[in-house]
Amino acid sequence: MVYEYMKKDLLTHIVINNSYLCNMKISNYIKTWTRISLVFRILIGLTIGAVLGVFCPQLTVIGILGKIFVSALKAIAPVLVAVLVAASIAKAHRGLGERFTTVISLYLFSTLLAAIVAVVGSFLFPVTIVLKNTVTNATPTGLIEVFSSMLTNMVANPLVSVSSANYIGILFWAIIAGLGLKIRATQQTIEVVDDFAKVVSQVVSWVIQFAPFGIMGLVFSSVSESGLEIFTSYGKLLLLLVGCMLFTALVVNPIIVAFYIRKNPYPLVWLCLRESGLNAFFTRSSAANIPVNMDLCDRMGLDKNFYSVSIPLGSTINMDGAAITITILSLAVAHTIGVEASFFSVLFLSIIATLGACGASGVAGGSLLLVPMACSFFGISNDIAIQAVAVGFIISVVQDSMETALNSSSDVLFTATAEMHDKTKHRK
Repeated sequence: MVYEYMKKDLLTHIVINNSYLCNMKISNYIKTWTRISLVFRILIGLTIGAVLGVFCPQLTVIGILGKIFVSALKAIAPVLVAVLVAASIAKAHRGLGERFTTVISLYLFSTLLAAIVAVVGSFLFPVTIVLKNTVTNATPTGLIEVFSSMLTNMVANPLVSVSSANYIGILFWAIIAGLGLKIRATQQTIEVVDDFAKVVSQVVSWVIQFAPFGIMGLVFSSVSESGLEIFTSYGKLLLLLVGCMLFTALVVNPIIVAFYIRKNPYPLVWLCLRESGLNAFFTRSSAANIPVNMDLCDRMGLDKNFYSVSIPLGSTINMDGAAITITILSLAVAHTIGVEASFFSVLFLSIIATLGACGASGVAGGSLLLVPMACSFFGISNDIAIQAVAVGFIISVVQDSMETALNSSSDVLFTATAEMHDKTKHRK
């Protein structure tokens, strides 16, 4: 009897020890994995996804990883924005109005300059496209409709806004809630809201650790479905789009940043492109990249009260890439059918593209479905202009990726610029 008891006790001890050792090994593997730079891990996932997409396209289960990752980020991002903005405004002890004025000015001015870059590029390297198949998607008919939609989204049910990822509505109600908490709530209540925001932020940080696997799935899906043909079809148009976006990211935006911070802007530019732009390129979602940008701002030591509002705001109105897409595709249609574009008409197009781009996040289909609106200012009929949307969708694997990378990385870039400018100004 004693022997049986000792034997049972020994087996239990062995099982517990083995389980403990196994857990320790898993914990060590996780720690080793997380110590590696996230960018390096993403590059590993990218390479594996591309190789598998070329040589093993039948392994479609790998693509599920990408869908799960993007879905997880999209699911948590609206909640993160809502609680962070409300908590940040409620906790703010001093006015941030000057910083917000600066960052909003940077967002709008850079978007206008991006549209002008696209106009210049389109005239230096005019591109025509094949217009044959008519697309029947509904599109906005003018700026009034776009901004009417934005205002309607702004006052939508706050719970519906969170569930449907309506960021205009989320920002509006989060700001209202934050002001209400600041005026009426006790300090203990504000601390509870802040603790909840920290919990959501922690959940987001866990999700971000799976980025390498998610990006592996996203790259696998793109390569296995489209192959390399997407890089040759409509090559000139794609080259013009990418060229204008790179020029904006590497020349125009750094000049703006240098003017504000009065020092070499490129270390900050490279950091934002590497840490934010790379991830945004593969997720192709500014909303999904909000948690990534929040994390980057935190690691840069920026003021959480500021970036918790400026980053979600940037994902809504900072649309350099969208302005470039709208402008280039509209002028490509004009060049194709021989419409003469005067100086004043293209200047007006730049303004329209800027304003329209700011509303792109509130329009289904994003910037592509705003192309017919811009074409209407050249007198181009909707039946002709809508075909450019189909062309846009053909090249969207690269176009949308580049557009999102430019938009999202510049959210962090201009947020950091505004804060650095504010600190420099107050030191004087």
